[in-house]
Amino acid sequence: MRIAAVSRIGRDEQGHLSGFQRPQIAAHIEEIRDYLEKDTAVLPNPIVVAFTEKVLVKKKGDGICEVVIDISDGPPGFVVDGQQRFTALSQIEGKEFEVFVSALICADEAELRRQFVLINNTRPLSKSLIYELLPSVDGLPRRFTGRTVAAEFTERLNYDENSSLKGLIHQHTNPNGLVSDTAIQRVIMHSMSDGIMRELVRRPGGKDRCFKMISEFYRAVQEVFKDAWKNQTPKTSRLVHGAGIVALGEVMETLALLEGARTWEEFSKGLGCLDGRTAWTSGEWNFAKGDRRHWKAIQNVTRDIETLRDYLNKIVRDDIRRRRGRRAGAVLKAKAIA
Repeated sequence: MRIAAVSRIGRDEQGHLSGFQRPQIAAHIEEIRDYLEKDTAVLPNPIVVAFTEKVLVKKKGDGICEVVIDISDGPPGFVVDGQQRFTALSQIEGKEFEVFVSALICADEAELRRQFVLINNTRPLSKSLIYELLPSVDGLPRRFTGRTVAAEFTERLNYDENSSLKGLIHQHTNPNGLVSDTAIQRVIMHSMSDGIMRELVRRPGGKDRCFKMISEFYRAVQEVFKDAWKNQTPKTSRLVHGAGIVALGEVMETLALLEGARTWEEFSKGLGCLDGRTAWTSGEWNFAKGDRRHWKAIQNVTRDIETLRDYLNKIVRDDIRRRRGRRAGAVLKAKAIA
């Protein structure tokens, strides 16, 4: 902190750009700080600082240099990469923590900004890769809990011999899979937080019950919509597309909660009402209020997923009400005859 500061991006009254760093993210800084306070904490990534002036490098021989920094007018350097780590470290008290620092000497502020863009524009790790690693990692922040559970179920669904989705989920370890791992995880995370799995997992053998239910549901999907599933890809069928997988997750919830469906036969019965009313591979979706869309117009975005989810779920719920009405009518008729 004596040699470098964080220069926030902003504009002066004339609209001229100054600084380059994004605003601090308090939750992220707190998370890093909590981690660094642990005895097992390590920080292999260096903080990158840059100077445009008031720094002198003296070669001492054998690959060693002496860096002299003039701090008489305050810190002359700028944090180019690692500002959240830098801030978190500054908040730690009563603990010595050695940190690697990489230093750049730039000719002017333009070069400094160019280096900032280049350093921070590297390709990030795929979220899919990170999520696949989660089940094998301990001691992660609380925000990863839900995703870790979903990743565990996804892994089992993809590799368990008894899974209807075995080998079908696309992961880094299964690049030939067709169904998006993040789509399956979204279904699981929703169910674990607000759906049937939240209650089911608390029962004896809860995880096995949850796994079997999901597997049975997607087996039913494969049976009811055979042509839209078999030999299809997300480009040729919206059923195996992320939008279809996530939207149908809500149908699973409805059938499991209202009908008590657990087997693929029970789920198939509930899905039967959708026959002839979907446009997974051709035709048009006929949504509410005259909203008609070409089958390929459904994209893996929240708005489209919600529209498709509500459409499918309404049909299924209406069918459940009709069947209950018929059953109630049959009971009354039987009582009248008796």
